[in-house]
Amino acid sequence: MAQRRYEVLVRRLREDEGGGYLATVPELPGCMSDGDTDAEAVENVRGAIVSWVEQATAMGREIPTPMRTHVYA
Repeated sequence: MAQRRYEVLVRRLREDEGGGYLATVPELPGCMSDGDTDAEAVENVRGAIVSWVEQATAMGREIPTPMRTHVYA
């Protein structure tokens, strides 16, 4: 299977949210991860994407085709 490249959004978490950074994948509902730095959050969300796709495949669900052709993360 060809590698799918999804848009990843990263935002800094406020201290009352625990601090660090949160990376989300808008096209994969519920797919997110965090990290102490923005780079760590992006690296962690890559694993979350793989897990999301594996689980959706196992459940027989359709895997969304990435909407964008460029990834900025």
